[in-house]
Amino acid sequence: MNSINRRSVLLAGLGAAGAGALAACTSGSGSGSGNALINPSGSAVAAAEKKRKTTGRQQKLTLTAAPAMIDLGGGVMPKTWAFDGRTPGKEVRLSVGDTLVAELSNQLPNKTTTSIHWHGIALRNDMDGVPPATQTAVRAGSTFTYNFIADAPGTYFFHPHVGVQLDRGLYAPLIVEDPKETLDYDDEWVVLLDDWVDGVTGTPDEVFAELRQGMGGMDMGESASPSSSGMEGHDMGDMGGMDMGDSASPSASASSSGGMSMGKFMLMGAESDLLGGDAGDVKYPHHLVNGRVATDPDVYTGKPGKKVRLRIINAGGDTAYRVALGGHKLTITHTDGFPVQHQEVDALLVGMGERYDVLVTLGDGVFPLVAVAEGKNTNGFALVRTGSGSAPKPTVRPKELDGMIMTASQLRAADDVRFETAKTDVTHQLKLTGGMDKYNWAINGKPFDMANPDANPIMIEEGQRVRLDFVNDTDMWHPMHLHGHTYQIGTSGPRKDTAIVLPKKKLSVFFDADNPGQWMLHCHNAYHGEAGMMANVAYKA
Repeated sequence: MNSINRRSVLLAGLGAAGAGALAACTSGSGSGSGNALINPSGSAVAAAEKKRKTTGRQQKLTLTAAPAMIDLGGGVMPKTWAFDGRTPGKEVRLSVGDTLVAELSNQLPNKTTTSIHWHGIALRNDMDGVPPATQTAVRAGSTFTYNFIADAPGTYFFHPHVGVQLDRGLYAPLIVEDPKETLDYDDEWVVLLDDWVDGVTGTPDEVFAELRQGMGGMDMGESASPSSSGMEGHDMGDMGGMDMGDSASPSASASSSGGMSMGKFMLMGAESDLLGGDAGDVKYPHHLVNGRVATDPDVYTGKPGKKVRLRIINAGGDTAYRVALGGHKLTITHTDGFPVQHQEVDALLVGMGERYDVLVTLGDGVFPLVAVAEGKNTNGFALVRTGSGSAPKPTVRPKELDGMIMTASQLRAADDVRFETAKTDVTHQLKLTGGMDKYNWAINGKPFDMANPDANPIMIEEGQRVRLDFVNDTDMWHPMHLHGHTYQIGTSGPRKDTAIVLPKKKLSVFFDADNPGQWMLHCHNAYHGEAGMMANVAYKA
């Protein structure tokens, strides 16, 4: 039985047991070190919630997670799971200090449990949507109401935090507006990026089951060979006991997604200098912009000379995107909801879970917005139309994609959100470990055990300035996401909740422990996180 099925059984049991089971498993003795952990629904969490500034306004909605056949354009109509029958789900927009009251109705099949994680929001711990650490999973046929104050403006999104459900259609943008906004612009366009497999070539569960075999258990089929296109630079000695079939030959064809396909879903040889080497594991048949395939794109219609704020969100499972708007410069204003010193660039690199806000002054004509699936030789595509003219082809590659590309580590936090200088109270070194051979991704060599989320936590105390040193011992990049907080990259870098850690590199981040509870820290590659590259950052009681 694979780990997805084990988790489903576990979460179904927890759901049946009710909140008492959750309280029992988080009441304090699970760390193995004698340190009691703060309960996600405890008094410290309630006290922190009372400190949040609120408008007193509530926005109520119901989100129904259910099977749906959705139209991605171009005749592509897969069966997937979606919120209220559409992907992306309907945008949720609040003002700073508003309270969101969102009822999740689980109408998924086969006793499937689910949840909603409000990605990037520093909210109260028991509303974070991570079963079984912060809530019991929502059983099929049941409901759960999320109720929290959104007290930080920015560009966010929401998605499940159970298994690899992130890689289905269950996601939508969440925008928290700032009534004191100082940016000057005429319009907004939310640009949501996603890599799509569900209902086309298989399901995310099938993808994960294949990846979990590791490269040692892969059958490369009859025509594959180590000299196939895209395999150069890979250490074939790491490929274990891979069965390459009886007819392995140099004539093996490369995948249309870039690199070489191994098995049905695994992709090898997706290389990117920007990402330090291996760009991704999974072969996706489509890359979407706002739920549309490249051959039938989403179109933004505007007027020449108008200034537009693009809110770019990467909701993908295994793909970083290099994003550019042909014929235009982009001015970066925010990342992960927090303002940065403005920086003009040609293109952006956006890892899974990251968000960037940019300003662009529109030219006159029809322009391609291209989201290259980094290292995978394919792309998502949308159009900006401000005048007459024929649309460029989806395969167009604007010169901006090869121009100035700014990554997060080069940005600087805006003055009003940069952390004040303070002594670091505690430092945790977090080694990112594992590899494709055994698909054993982990933190500090220990895969996270979702059945026992409060075992071996990363312990912190309220009021501390915390330093995390991500040391990537692997041959692949990892977008590392911390729930419930934003950290600062280095002493003056941007405020983020998700940041790319390149292979064989170290990234140091700092945050203030001001939101008590138990918070997941994990790779936002859906398959790496599910394999075990996850940890619990837990406050001492």
